Amino acid sequence: MDPDRPADRATLVAFLTTNRFPFHVSSTPTRDVIEKRIDDGGFSAPEHALLRVDVDGAFAGIVVLDDLDDDAPMIDVRLAERARGHGIGTVLVDALARHVFAVFPAVTRIEAQTRDDNIAMRKALVRNGWVKEAHYRRTWPVDGGAPRDSVAYGLLREDHVSGTTTPLIWDDLPAG
Repeated sequence: MDPDRPADRATLVAFLTTNRFPFHVSSTPTRDVIEKRIDDGGFSAPEHALLRVDVDGAFAGIVVLDDLDDDAPMIDVRLAERARGHGIGTVLVDALARHVFAVFPAVTRIEAQTRDDNIAMRKALVRNGWVKEAHYRRTWPVDGGAPRDSVAYGLLREDHVSGTTTPLIWDDLPAG
């Protein structure tokens, strides 16, 4: 999608204002906030890519790739409320990794970050070879509530290509 095209912009704004995103920093973004993010280049190349998610020929969500000017971009996946709970996320995470590694040869790893209670997304990532790399306590702001934990995942290009998983060593402190 191209947020500078009026039809894509209208689709993006309508999608983000008519669905609730409970596991994102802003669960109910306003039209003004979205319009400002678009105007500020928050969905535009070269640092960002806005991808449309269609399921059975119908619009079902978006993926935003952030930090494409880096070798480790971050993904932002948002599915329409009606599309959630059907396993689409697991298929989407796999397709997204294949796309990113094919289209962006300088990318060495992909990152994702979500709330600790977003079990569906966390499972979708792990099922596709992503590895939990960090767990930050009470750092995710919640609309009107106490902060939640933030959990970060990564997928290495070589792991994706080989179908293996490079383990993360958590207990690396020397004794004593």
